[in-house]
Amino acid sequence: MSDMQYIRVGTSYFKKVKAPTISGDFNEILVPWNIETIKQDYGKTFVADIPKYDGFACIPSHTHFQQICSGFYNKYSPLSNKPKEGSIKVSELFVKHIFGNQFELGFDYLQLLYQKPVQILPILCLVSKERSTGKTTFLKWLKTIFENNLTYLTNDSFGSQFNSDWTNKLLICIDEVLFNKEELTERIKYLSTTNYNKLEAKGKDKIEAEFFGKFILCSNNEDNFIKIDAAEERFWVRKITKFKLEDTHLLQKLITEIPAFLFFLNNRNLSTPNHTRMWFTPLQIRTKALLNLIKHNRSRVEKELANILLMVMDKCDLEEIDFCPLDAMYAVNQTRVKTDLTQIRRLLKNEWRLTPKENSLSYEKFTIWNKRDISRETNTGRYYTVKKEFLLTNFDESMRE
Repeated sequence: MSDMQYIRVGTSYFKKVKAPTISGDFNEILVPWNIETIKQDYGKTFVADIPKYDGFACIPSHTHFQQICSGFYNKYSPLSNKPKEGSIKVSELFVKHIFGNQFELGFDYLQLLYQKPVQILPILCLVSKERSTGKTTFLKWLKTIFENNLTYLTNDSFGSQFNSDWTNKLLICIDEVLFNKEELTERIKYLSTTNYNKLEAKGKDKIEAEFFGKFILCSNNEDNFIKIDAAEERFWVRKITKFKLEDTHLLQKLITEIPAFLFFLNNRNLSTPNHTRMWFTPLQIRTKALLNLIKHNRSRVEKELANILLMVMDKCDLEEIDFCPLDAMYAVNQTRVKTDLTQIRRLLKNEWRLTPKENSLSYEKFTIWNKRDISRETNTGRYYTVKKEFLLTNFDESMRE
């Protein structure tokens, strides 16, 4: 690859400049440059030696990076740190702090980022009401590892229609996240599993671009920083505990170990095979923090219905229960919470992902009387079936990580 400071891509000229950062490092970026300015600085003959490429491409790779791909200039940034055998004592302890008893999955997550940057991964969420937990340090550490391939966004910038500054990034990190609009949740869910995204810059037409970004969200709000439903499988929510003893030099120690940590990632065996499109299974990344988030996103109607069904199953010694939406509506409306058939049907279909029987069949209908007495009688209808295990898993707070 040429060390020339300028390049021509298509019919436009660019200068490779190193923009300083607050940390004292530099990010190499391409800045549009006027050909007349180049001629004024270096003379007319200088232009003929500037490398020329047909266009831009973005091919992510950390282990076999190529700046030029079939005549196209690769906008993905190569990493300056190279793997080198050494101690990773501090890095290992830090990963175990962030990922807790899921630390092997944490190592897998970081290894996949490094070795398989196009692999779809879960949306990693680090939450804690406490300060001094290491969430921000984790982001800064990843920034130092993946450099210009990681970008920070605010809530507002993610919600903006313009995305040209982050569409080609490996990691998109949002600190102090608070998505109180359902469309923002839907957008991040869509982007976490898609291979393409519409790249849009101010004053330019939309361009369909390949997308391989992974999202990391950090928040001090453990209960409702984002709106998700009970069947959500794309979020890996980790509650981060406070450091027992804060180390003000932790980040610098982690940075020192980066070459050795990359060597470790390159030479370890993944602890999990590829089970799903997001590599990990929903059960593997299911945590108490995720259940807490889901619980606080539930409506009062949903909570009340779950409690009623569990009560009926306990009193009748059932492992599953059959009911029609009308049965559920009557039961809920006997409490202080009121609902209607439309809300019940939407809840069963969208939140609990249940499907009614195709035809009207007989089932044991339950009825709750004023004194909370329960009676059962044979009825017919297109009933739903809910398992006790589903309700306990999603509504019982006693589940541990």
